[in-house]
Amino acid sequence: MSRETCYRCFWPKALCWCSSITPMPTRTRFVFLMHPKEFKQEKAATGRLTHLCLPNSEVHMGVTFDGDEAVQSILRDPANFAVLLYPGGQARNLSEGELPPADLQGRRLVVLLLDATWACARKMLRLSRTLQALPRVMFTATGPSRYVIKQQPQEGCLSTLEATHELLQALARTGLDEYPLPDQLLGLFQRMQDFQIRCATDPNRPGYRRKPYSTPAQRRPVRGRSGARRQKYLPG
Repeated sequence: MSRETCYRCFWPKALCWCSSITPMPTRTRFVFLMHPKEFKQEKAATGRLTHLCLPNSEVHMGVTFDGDEAVQSILRDPANFAVLLYPGGQARNLSEGELPPADLQGRRLVVLLLDATWACARKMLRLSRTLQALPRVMFTATGPSRYVIKQQPQEGCLSTLEATHELLQALARTGLDEYPLPDQLLGLFQRMQDFQIRCATDPNRPGYRRKPYSTPAQRRPVRGRSGARRQKYLPG
C-alpha cells in the first residue's frame, strides 16, 4: 500500500512540512506557473514549498496559459502590474533598482515565475504569446545555487525556491516589498535536501539511488546536443 500523503505539501504525512512553516505576508503577488512534469516527476518540488510559505501566492499548472482563465484574469486586472521573472533582453534588473516603486503607479506588483526545468521553461516561453508579451524582471544573484541533489546546467542557475528568495531580497532592498523571514525558505531547502541525501544512502529504502550525491564542484557542466553549455537562469 502507498503511504498516506499530505495533499497540501504533497509529502508523506510522516514527513509533512506544513506545521513548521510560518506564512510570510507580502505586498507582491506571486504566481507560480508549474509545468506538468514538475508536478508529476520532481521529488524536490521547490516551487510548491515556496508557495506554502507565501500566502499571497498561487500555483497554476500548464504549458502556455494562453487559454487559462485564472491567469488571464490576473493579467487583465487594471489594479495589477504583472511581470515575468526571466532574464535577458529588456528585463529590468531589480537588484539595480530598475523598477522604482513610482513605476507601479499604485498598482500591485504581480510576479509570474516559471516552475520547470531549464528545457521546459524555455519551451513554455516559446509557445506562449501571453508570457512573451509580459514585461520582464531579473536580479543579480548574491551567490551560487545551494542545490546538491540536482545538477544545475550552469553557474548562476537557481531553483524556484532560491530564485524567489533572491527576488524577495531585491524587492526589500528597493522598497517594493518586505522580507520578514529571510532564513525560512533556505532552511526548508536545506531540510528537503538533507532528507533526500539520507534516503540516497539508506540501503533499506527501495527506489532511491544507491550512491551518495557528489558536490556541485565535482560535476561536469551539462551540455546540450550541440555541445554548448546550456544557458538558464531561473527555475529548476
